Parts: sequence; C-alpha cells; structure tokens
Amino acid sequence: MDLQFILQNMRGNAQRIRLMVEGVAAEQAAWRPDPESWSILEVVNHLADEEVEDFGARLKALLYPQEHKWPAIEPQGWVTQRKYNERDLVESLARFLQAREASLRWLERLDQRVDWGAELAYRGRSLRAGDILVAWPAHDLLHLRQLVELHYAYLRLRGEPYGVDYAGLF
Repeated sequence: MDLQFILQNMRGNAQRIRLMVEGVAAEQAAWRPDPESWSILEVVNHLADEEVEDFGARLKALLYPQEHKWPAIEPQGWVTQRKYNERDLVESLARFLQAREASLRWLERLDQRVDWGAELAYRGRSLRAGDILVAWPAHDLLHLRQLVELHYAYLRLRGEPYGVDYAGLF
C-alpha cells in the first residue's frame, strides 16, 4: 500500500469538499431533492462525524486494541438525531476540515512498522486496518459525487423553466 498516496488523496479530498461547499447559501445548503436524500449540510456533518467517530476511531481500535475499543456508530441515525440540517454550514465545514487535519497529523506520525494487516471479523468478513485506511478517501469520493449531484439538481431546480439538456446529456 502506498501510504503517501492515500494521505495525499485524503488531503486533496478535504480541499475538494471545501471547494464544493464553501460559499453555498443557507437555503441551498439545507435543500434536499426529495425526503430520502441528504442535503449539502447533512453530507458535510456526516463527513465530520465519520472522520472522528468512524474511520479514525475504528482504525485506532484495530491498530491498538489494548488502548481503544471498537466504537458503535449509527451514521444514518445521526443525520436526524444530531439535527445536521439545522446547523451552520461554515461551522460544519470548519469542523470537518479541522478533524481531517488532525487525522492526517496522526496518520503521518504512525510508526512505519504499523500492522496494516491487523484484522477482525466484521459483518461476516475479515476487515483489516489497511482496508479502513483505503476506504477513508474512497468514502470522501462517494460523498464528493453526492455533492456534485446535489449541486446539479439544485441548478436544474433554479433554472426552471429552462433545462440543462444543452450541457451534453441529450
């Protein structure tokens, strides 16, 4: 595994997320295309909580099981329980970016002999520390795609009665 490549992606993804949401108006930040979809605000708060309570915490639990417990998480439930859509976007983004920077500092200081093959049984399969690390920036990319789709849907809505077909989708 190319650790520096993974860390570079995590750092770059944080900046791409920042660029996707910085300056978005409060109305658009809280808008959902439908009741089952998340808003930009919900995506950003999800990313901030996942940064601290999922990826970082679970990686620590795999690498240092004597010092850290495997945390229980409920990302879907947190969206409503923690009232993500009622939060401030600027503060939410800052929280994510600060958490990501702390994660990167921790990862950069890891002992070079860390056991990326450390594993546990999770949901009926083996999950290794390296799997969590590689999934971390992949998770960012899934939500970057989601942010693009939210921007696109909001543009379509605000552009009515005109359409986007000329953009190349016809």
